[in-house]
Amino acid sequence: MSRVTSFLALLGWRDLVDILVVAFILYYILQLIRGTRAVQMLLGILFGVVVYDVARLLKLQTLESLLQKFLLVLPFAVVVLFQHEIRRALASFGRNPFWRWYAHSDSGKSFSDIVLAATTLAGRRIGALIVIERLEGLREYVENGIRLNAELSYDLLINVFTPDTPLHDGAVIVQNERIAAAACFLPLSTNPEVSKELGTRHRAALGISEETDAVAVVVSEETGGISVCFRGVLTSDLDDKGLRNTLLKLLVTDVSPRRRSEA
Repeated sequence: MSRVTSFLALLGWRDLVDILVVAFILYYILQLIRGTRAVQMLLGILFGVVVYDVARLLKLQTLESLLQKFLLVLPFAVVVLFQHEIRRALASFGRNPFWRWYAHSDSGKSFSDIVLAATTLAGRRIGALIVIERLEGLREYVENGIRLNAELSYDLLINVFTPDTPLHDGAVIVQNERIAAAACFLPLSTNPEVSKELGTRHRAALGISEETDAVAVVVSEETGGISVCFRGVLTSDLDDKGLRNTLLKLLVTDVSPRRRSEA
């Protein structure tokens, strides 16, 4: 105990802050890559570093020279290998409550048409994927679809997802209570823990919810079930009341400080 006290006495407040910040960053990085393929890549990089230290210790010059060249390009390799995780980390930082004070999104004030359309499509066993923007912009996904910029309505959602129509394949993106685009392609979830029984539509909903703070409403073509994806979590088997309550929580109750003050 006395040794610990003596050690703490030698540390200044700047050293403690430095250690806490580094520990927080490492914890955040581990939380970010947990359950992804990045874990295996990170272990491979660490293994290479350990082998390099062993080669230096044993004076294995050829192996040391090869690994030294590898370590020189390691920073660039990290950017390439972990580009998905880096992008997600930066986006997650942008969703920090501190920055939300300056963010603004009007989506979520009215979602009755979405609930009605989803339950109608579920009853007809017609697949659908509706993505609702919250605080983080979805412009890059809007641009790869067909721009509509139309008023959000039950009739339009039903028409878009009717089979054999030009826009039924892909996702509808809702921005500021308007349908920004249809037939949008979304990133598929790369989480290895996701059930293999889930189809492409559900994986796309999970993928967009992992990369952004958007809310994705999914209607299964096979079962007619309604699900909601938010921040990588899939909530299944929702009826009209459950869907309404879930959207109410995610789009109205869970808002930024600025939105709450403007309400």
